[in-house]
Amino acid sequence: MISKAYIKKFTFRFIVINVVYFLIKSTIDHSGDVTEFDATSLFYYCSAFFLFIFTWETNDWLIRKEIKSNQGKSLDLNNGMKIIAINMAIFIPIAALLYYLAIFEFNHICKIKTNKPWLLFRIDFFRATLLGFAVVIFNLFYYSLKQKKEMENTMNKLKKEVMTSKYKSLKNQISPHFLFNSLNTLTSLMYQDRDLASDFVSRLATCYRYILDNREEDLVSLEKELSFLDSFIFMMNVRHEDALSITTHISVNPKKYVIPTLSLQMLVENALKHNYYSKERPLEISIISIEKSSILIQNNLRVRKQKEESTRLGLKNIKKRYSFYTNQEVLVETEHKYFKVTLPLLTKDIKEVTMVKVS
Repeated sequence: MISKAYIKKFTFRFIVINVVYFLIKSTIDHSGDVTEFDATSLFYYCSAFFLFIFTWETNDWLIRKEIKSNQGKSLDLNNGMKIIAINMAIFIPIAALLYYLAIFEFNHICKIKTNKPWLLFRIDFFRATLLGFAVVIFNLFYYSLKQKKEMENTMNKLKKEVMTSKYKSLKNQISPHFLFNSLNTLTSLMYQDRDLASDFVSRLATCYRYILDNREEDLVSLEKELSFLDSFIFMMNVRHEDALSITTHISVNPKKYVIPTLSLQMLVENALKHNYYSKERPLEISIISIEKSSILIQNNLRVRKQKEESTRLGLKNIKKRYSFYTNQEVLVETEHKYFKVTLPLLTKDIKEVTMVKVS
């Protein structure tokens, strides 16, 4: 079934072809009535219509093929030149054959009156080639503008999603539930170990200060995130005593890299939320840097039965936030009874996602 979009596109092209044809006819035909159709006019109209539509559709097909072969990337100057060359290589012999047959072989049907057939052939062929080239350039320009607009819309959408996910992540961390658990732990400590209680208060204040200081920042230095995580891990170890084993081994310089705010904390808390753990069978969480490219967060699996299936909203938010700054993927995998998440390390000068320019 023919789509409405294609009907709209064909209608536009039909109008353009007719406008161009009658403009050219009015400049070369001085007989008076440009709407009058004889055998010659009918041939030129039909040939112009065929060549225009054929070139336009071929150009569409070449553009789609080139974009697909480049895995959805945008057209650039090299792609554009390649498409033009192929398009014209197809168009030129067809146009030459069409006008040669009309002027030399089937002139008794087309009734093209001329005393210099080769001169007329060259004129018609040159005019058709020039118009065909113009169609190809126009169509490429249209596709480039369309892709640029789509990229701008995608970037705006990503920005909105980043802001939304950032708000949700911060909101989740400053939740009454988190504060209630921390205060409940603190109350118990005050009667058991006042020095530990004092340290716990200091770490709790550090966590909230970090959250509030960076509430407007979507990226923070790895150094700050690890410092915050250290306080968070301390609080979790106190709260769950010997039921947790959280280790970090970062071999890169944390001052040189940035990551989305609270991303490490969110992954640690996800592990706590979705797994059983006890003193006898502690939950083991490791945070390890992999060369200078990424950080691996992994935990052993003892999946807790949930009343409702997990939406993985936290992981989705992290992926969306990363997609704004890099084309590298956040890898999530389950392997050998371990749940693993690999976060790319971002350099400090990163601003926005790497997009291929549209020529």
